[in-house]
Amino acid sequence: MTIKLIKTEEDYNEAMARLDLIFDAKMGSPEGDELELLGLLIDNYEKIHYPIGLPDPIEAIKFRMEQMNYTQSDLAKILGIKSRASEILNRKRKLSLDMIRKIHSKLNISTEVLIQSY
Repeated sequence: MTIKLIKTEEDYNEAMARLDLIFDAKMGSPEGDELELLGLLIDNYEKIHYPIGLPDPIEAIKFRMEQMNYTQSDLAKILGIKSRASEILNRKRKLSLDMIRKIHSKLNISTEVLIQSY
């Protein structure tokens, strides 16, 4: 097992090729340990070189509502005012701190996502 830091795109491609070869290794075996370490190194490289930004707050709300089979009426019940749900989903009103708390609590959407400007 030769593990080294992934510093270049070439290192990354080599690591991905090796990962592909040992992907089905049994945990606890030498190859399994190598797989686990290689996964951590690849994850670190990808976080630095291919960061994934946070989703748009309104799109996150819509996506989560779809996952939970919620309607606009369900969102209105969470927010407490029917017209607010429509205004939020149509981007006519910004989320207040109270709304963010309620949405986070009921829809389990990260507050980090909800506090972004849009």
